[in-house]
Amino acid sequence: MKTMKNKLLEEFKLGDYKLKNRFVMAPLTRMRADADLAPTALNVAYYRQRASAGLIVTEASQISPQAQGYPSTPGIYTEKQVAGWKQVTEAVHQEDGRIFIQLWHVGRISHSSFHPEEGLPVAPSAIPLTGKTLTATWEQVPYETPRALEAEEIRAIIGDYRKAAENAKAAGFDGVELHSANGYLLNQFLHATTNQRTDAYGGSVENRARLVLEVLEQLIDVWGAGKVGIRLSPFTFAGDVYDPDAYPVYEYLLKKLESLKLAYIHYVRARPTEIDDASVFEKEKALWKGYQGTLIAADGFDTATAIDYVENGWADAVAFGRHFISNPDLPARVALGAPLNPYDRDTFYGGAEKGYTDYPFLKQEEAV
Repeated sequence: MKTMKNKLLEEFKLGDYKLKNRFVMAPLTRMRADADLAPTALNVAYYRQRASAGLIVTEASQISPQAQGYPSTPGIYTEKQVAGWKQVTEAVHQEDGRIFIQLWHVGRISHSSFHPEEGLPVAPSAIPLTGKTLTATWEQVPYETPRALEAEEIRAIIGDYRKAAENAKAAGFDGVELHSANGYLLNQFLHATTNQRTDAYGGSVENRARLVLEVLEQLIDVWGAGKVGIRLSPFTFAGDVYDPDAYPVYEYLLKKLESLKLAYIHYVRARPTEIDDASVFEKEKALWKGYQGTLIAADGFDTATAIDYVENGWADAVAFGRHFISNPDLPARVALGAPLNPYDRDTFYGGAEKGYTDYPFLKQEEAV
């Protein structure tokens, strides 16, 4: 096969690093950690297989027991978890890859079965969400009404983020990504639909952005700004946080982020299938166009749309999720114009090798 050239395959600078291409492996919750929520040899193999990405962002990893919301998701708060992740980072580095860990607190998207001592999940405000969630024993049940966090608990969570950042450094990661998207805790603080606080963390634009910025301050202190990224989803429906009136919060936040000189912002696009208000997409376009730092775009990209985004300067790199699940050698396939393996949704969450480490690489004869 003849090698095809496009901007996705070019090297580029992201924060303190030069990446070998503009393919980012998106953070993908796969629910395959062990009983202690630590990575295993299977996880090591999975990440090693995909080290040809310019950057791997790991599956979201909880910063504390309170931060968990799904069964079998990894943490980064115990010695065993750190040791498990160290095996992952060593494997990726052996393949000349770069890997950041995504730091996660789910907030209200959880269930009391994960918190037998604390009880209810926590949130900015005691506002329930619709739908069902998984318990610690993989049962589907309705969401519970969360408990509103006290001010001193928020300070403790900031400390948990700092400790997780320190643990990530001990585990050999190249940097950290702060998960502030998709309806999880930090995203919940940004939106009035989920944040009705009247203290320093609610109400005004500045107050709703406060926690994100205070956490980033700790991560930067541990890592340096050039090794810290953040994921945002201003107009997402995930987790019942959709709030088109949050636009001023993101305008303010992006100005602050630009001054911090982070490695990147990783943004999740608004979905036309969810939003029928054209003005939302104009606001979204204005947000990212006005940001002068490095942007990674995510959500539903195929090769053609990814190339289009990068070539037009709408993003510096593109995060692939499902296609990286089923194509561990995705950059090579795109370079050669080779067909992609289809993905199997039934094996996305939980299980073992099937649908995880058994997707085929290009055969040698196909790559010639």
